[in-house]
Amino acid sequence: MTENENMLALRGWLLAFVLVTLAVVISFYWLDRPIALFVHNQLPRNSRVLLEPVTYIPNPLIWVATITFLALGVRCLASRPLSKMQTAILLCSFSLMIAETIKSELKFAFGRTWPETWRQNNPSFIHDGIYGFNWFHGGDAYQSFPSGHVAAICAVASVLWIYYPRLRPIYLIVTLAVLIGLVGTNFHFLSDTIAGAFIGASTGLMVAMLFARRASYRS
Repeated sequence: MTENENMLALRGWLLAFVLVTLAVVISFYWLDRPIALFVHNQLPRNSRVLLEPVTYIPNPLIWVATITFLALGVRCLASRPLSKMQTAILLCSFSLMIAETIKSELKFAFGRTWPETWRQNNPSFIHDGIYGFNWFHGGDAYQSFPSGHVAAICAVASVLWIYYPRLRPIYLIVTLAVLIGLVGTNFHFLSDTIAGAFIGASTGLMVAMLFARRASYRS
């Protein structure tokens, strides 16, 4: 990439950061609670159960990323070059593991309670009327923000978005399905998923650009 292209990419990311921050603030004050109440009061339990399997799509990704990293790392140690697909898969693994680390640190920093009570009588908005952030609180009951599931799916999708642009509609459909599933089951607030999407998309973009920059230096 040229210097001008790099500056445009930086400005685009900064603009996206500002817009996502604004979207999170708007959702936090005016959308999260009405949506959570609507899901709880208006959507039948059986319809929410139907959405639940979609939210499990990102669950195996971290294990797949770890295994992939080890397998392709061994391949590189054997001085065997990587194909375009193998490179994309490796970058997906990097992006996912970085996004996983970032979201874990942010969950601890923000300490947000969940929309509903799911396990061990965790305090929640629906069950206890508790809503908001509890800075640096820690604990499973305070890890709603940002959504790790959306961050994971976007961390993978953003790399594939760059390497295989023809399949972008599929990435978009899968990502939206996970997001809608999480909000539609009250596993997450809308703002949680917005923040998670930005984290995952950012790690994918940055990993891909760092690899491209390294490749250009070597050439």
